[in-house]
Amino acid sequence: MIKEKRREKNYTQEKMSEILGISLRQYVRIEEDLPRRDVLRNLIIELELNDTELGEYIRTMANKIA
Repeated sequence: MIKEKRREKNYTQEKMSEILGISLRQYVRIEEDLPRRDVLRNLIIELELNDTELGEYIRTMANKIA
């Protein structure tokens, strides 16, 4: 879902990593796993995630871990 929201804004992974102030490698991992809380907060703001989308993202990531 994060990837889709990023693409809706026409951002590359590199652009998102710059916006979030993290390395490209860290950003690529975000699309596959839960990020740190501070990075998640910035991601929510930048991609304008609503509560439903955020909940869906967290559930999806939690299911990957379990």
